[in-house]
Amino acid sequence: MKTPALYIGHGAPLLLDDPIWSGELENWSTAMEKPKAILIVSAHWESAPLALSSIDRGTPLIYDFGGFHPKYYQLQYDAPAAPDLASRIAALFSDEVVHQSNRGLDHGAYVPLMKMYPGADIPVLQMSIPTYDPEKLFAIGKKLAPLRDEGVMIVGSGFLTHGLPFLKEFRIEATPPGWSTEFDLWAKDVLDRGAIDELMNYKSLAPGMPYAHPTVEHFAPIFITLGAATVADQAPETKIDGYWMGLAKRSFQVS
Repeated sequence: MKTPALYIGHGAPLLLDDPIWSGELENWSTAMEKPKAILIVSAHWESAPLALSSIDRGTPLIYDFGGFHPKYYQLQYDAPAAPDLASRIAALFSDEVVHQSNRGLDHGAYVPLMKMYPGADIPVLQMSIPTYDPEKLFAIGKKLAPLRDEGVMIVGSGFLTHGLPFLKEFRIEATPPGWSTEFDLWAKDVLDRGAIDELMNYKSLAPGMPYAHPTVEHFAPIFITLGAATVADQAPETKIDGYWMGLAKRSFQVS
């Protein structure tokens, strides 16, 4: 049985104190078979050529955020290293992969994983986003697809809408702006229909642009997740929806 491929909204460190979203992530992971390893692609690591994080356990986390309570800068997620997975990915991509031995997980990786797999007992490896081109990201996902048959969960971590400069309320329960709901519902429809070509042309086709994504790094991981799907897979299944500070937290899995 193949391990699912996921696209998740990762929020900010405040997600950890939100009982609703935290509970949704916990319930989701509990309903899935525990993976042997996790490969996660976060919006917060853009590096070309393709790069992999440290394979040494204990490499410090990256606190790539500012202005939060001091407790968030003490977070720890000491998951086992994944040297075998790193070697496997290097083989899939020939000599295109760079190893960054001093890079730990960033908050796009460890914040959701702290809720989904709080025991930190699954090997985790992070991979960079080397491009924002949807077709190239989709091709990367296709190369990674065989890992799902080996028990590896492939996770794209971003946010379905991420127009931070255009938010007027910074409250978790804030009313979502029109551009956020319009983009969210459009993306749901496109995913339900399996119209990946339309999704790839989101900059010109999606309502709510460019406000939903004034920069595109939080949407880019979705194409790696979808590329890792196969013909035999079911259509993407939404597992979390709704809004957080007005941003769409829609997250899905491909089984």
